Amino acid sequence: MTQRIRRGYAAAVAAAAALTLLAGCGDSDESDAGDRNDITVWTPQTTPERVAAQQKVAARFTEKTGIAVQVVPLAEADQRQSLVTGAASGDVPDVILHSAASTSAWRSQGLLDTKAAQQVVDDLGAGTFNQNALTAFGLDGEVGAVPSDGWVHLLVYRKDLFQAAGVQVPTNLAEVAQAATTMKGTGVTGIALGTQTGTASGTEAIYSMFQSAGCELVRDGTVTIDSAECTRAAELFKTLRDSSVQGDFDVTSARAAYLAGRASMLLFSTHILDELAGLDPANPATCPQCKNDPAFLAKNSGFITVLDRNHPAQYGATLGYGIPEGAHTAEAQQYVKFVLEEGYADTLGSATEGRIPLRNGTAADPNAYLDAWGKLGIGPQRTQSVAELYGPEMVTAIRDGMNAVRLWGMGTKDSPLAGAVTAEGTLAQFLERLYGGTPPAEVTKAMAEEVKKVQAEL
Repeated sequence: MTQRIRRGYAAAVAAAAALTLLAGCGDSDESDAGDRNDITVWTPQTTPERVAAQQKVAARFTEKTGIAVQVVPLAEADQRQSLVTGAASGDVPDVILHSAASTSAWRSQGLLDTKAAQQVVDDLGAGTFNQNALTAFGLDGEVGAVPSDGWVHLLVYRKDLFQAAGVQVPTNLAEVAQAATTMKGTGVTGIALGTQTGTASGTEAIYSMFQSAGCELVRDGTVTIDSAECTRAAELFKTLRDSSVQGDFDVTSARAAYLAGRASMLLFSTHILDELAGLDPANPATCPQCKNDPAFLAKNSGFITVLDRNHPAQYGATLGYGIPEGAHTAEAQQYVKFVLEEGYADTLGSATEGRIPLRNGTAADPNAYLDAWGKLGIGPQRTQSVAELYGPEMVTAIRDGMNAVRLWGMGTKDSPLAGAVTAEGTLAQFLERLYGGTPPAEVTKAMAEEVKKVQAEL
């Protein structure tokens, strides 16, 4: 096993001390704040293009309110370190865009102003938000951050290859495994997904497939990854892995296999949408038919956004706006409301394929922001939208997928455990045993024992 990452924040604090918060933290001196109501916003959307797009939205906010905004690109791992250090010195940012996993950790430490976040949700209307997202960011009926956007895993399949092989579109994990096995018999990889032991892509694939099979990591503090449902999921996961004719995949090689036409299915995030249409020069579609028609894969791919509609539990990512304790609360709340109303479409447009709205609309127009998202350009050049490429029904299907995003432990007191297991890649460390012939029941039992060790160290 790899060295366990410590769950405590002592090491994070020590590492962050050297950062001195990048000089990017909001002013915590109230007298200074009275002179100028400037705020600082941390964002994990750190590429230059995405930062520039967010700065444009911030400039519109400043023009409207007179409140200056400093947008600081900061990866989430660095956010976690820096916030702890800043809280200790009284020097914190005013708004942090971050994942639900960080919300859970920060609120358990008393670092977030949950009342301020809940007030924003109440003012905008809780009914206008994705309800699963409110659960992900909440605990005991109060959110720790205001849901903003995210992405969801898609199961992409070749409609033409399925039709030629007489394979029906799968509706559950067992049918996915059966379809993958059948398609391997035609000479292509049945499904390309993260299967490499101990990798982040392996972790994501496990979560995605296991959850879809009704497997739970933990229930009310009791580790359940060794349940019958999870053992069955492990068995099916091995079948999926064995459908590859090219060996094990990480996220990059899985995508490349599908773009090259060498896989009949692909498990990937919504970031794949522009690449299938030949809109991303960095990740071109290279299938034989794509030479004459760069959009061939987009035209011949189907999408499953909710695998099992009887038990919807899609894997995905959710981001929300947190307001730390000690921030300029009133100004922070104004900013969060602005980027979820007037500035919402432009905010999502900073990375359209990966920033699907968690607030679909308003009380008066429930799909206003979803519809706006569907019309935003995707890919580096942003020349075509999801609605133009795949039809308005795809926009609705992606909404259904985002509405079905449910991560282990979210919105419960088990969230810190689930977050630690995810961050450490605990489950993916056991994939080699599964592939090597260890019975699935023994593999999930070993997983459970390791999860219990993580739990004991929290």
